Amino acid sequence: MTFENTSERIARYTSQLSAELHDLRAQLYPPEARKQFGRTFTTQDLAKLLNIPKSTLRTLSLDGKGPVPERSKNGSRIYTLQQVGELREFLASQRPDEELALLPHRRGAEQLQILAAANFKGGSSKTTTSVHLAHYLALQGYRVLCIDLDPQASMTSTFGLQPEFDVGDDETAYAALRYDTNRRPLKEVIRETYFPGLDLIPANLELMDFEFDTPSALNKGVRDELGLFFARLRSAISTVEDDYDMVVIDTPPSLGYSTLAALYAATGMIVTVHPAMLDVASCNQFLIMISQLSDVLEEFGAKFQHSFFRILLTRVNPNDGPQKFMSSVMRKLFAEDMMVAEALESTAVAAAGVAKKSLYELENGEVGRDPLLRALDSVDRVNAEILGLIHEQWGRAS
Repeated sequence: MTFENTSERIARYTSQLSAELHDLRAQLYPPEARKQFGRTFTTQDLAKLLNIPKSTLRTLSLDGKGPVPERSKNGSRIYTLQQVGELREFLASQRPDEELALLPHRRGAEQLQILAAANFKGGSSKTTTSVHLAHYLALQGYRVLCIDLDPQASMTSTFGLQPEFDVGDDETAYAALRYDTNRRPLKEVIRETYFPGLDLIPANLELMDFEFDTPSALNKGVRDELGLFFARLRSAISTVEDDYDMVVIDTPPSLGYSTLAALYAATGMIVTVHPAMLDVASCNQFLIMISQLSDVLEEFGAKFQHSFFRILLTRVNPNDGPQKFMSSVMRKLFAEDMMVAEALESTAVAAAGVAKKSLYELENGEVGRDPLLRALDSVDRVNAEILGLIHEQWGRAS
């Protein structure tokens, strides 16, 4: 009897699964097999999003000013996401006093905000938190860059890219961080997405090379303009900072060199944790490791100095007794460093994940209306709180 080598078996399975995933994506996003933003916005949606009366939108439409909306079957005006941006531009040109609210790009001395979601335990909702935050900020009119640093590439997949097919060699952040002469400018690996105002640096398994290359570079004493491993991401981001207001980084579920680089680059750090005993214990180990490693890195001039550090409770079931207990323990211990808002567990979030979407992308009928509204309210509260922290750093009134 001939036995198949385990590595050969795994290679066979991954090849088959990759092909199956590729076919499924082609079915989801025909005919170009590329994801599009299908949701549209009603005048009620825009009144809430732009903080303007619905009557203003009706008047603009009747007067033929601004983007021209389509009509739904029942005659309601509906706008595309692209038109939402156009409407922001038009209203800002007509209302100079409201320009900052309509086009909230950073100004003057306002610092680029780099936000990193972190935890080395899988399932803590890092990617879900990162994607929803990025979509929320883009919908609010900010210029956002997403950086996927996780070799598993869940964020990349959510944006409609299959890592092994759509992301080639030197097309991830690794290309801009590598230590040799093949390094590329960060700008060259940034991709526009289907979401106006939101760009992406995708991920694939190539990112693991940074973990392998760094010890060798340290041993050889490699020095270049990007600096040591912990400073390289921050240095690379600085070359494109004029193009963005916020950067959202999805880190790997480990405390390796790339995660440390992300935490050093970040101006704000969000630790996601599910309020269950094992998850909280794991989070504690993660924080201990950060503390210990930061002491070592200080010898090289690296300090984790963040404008804000917050712990976000995720996948919260408010009716679960043990979760309520652990939540109270966390809030007592971490006090002001706990986010007030919580990300609730929801079938709507799960359904959106299966469709590789955020809640902000779901169209009518994809999930039940009530679960969607409850989930959106929870996610909006989380994201609005984070945006409020950013505004504090900029000296803006929220």
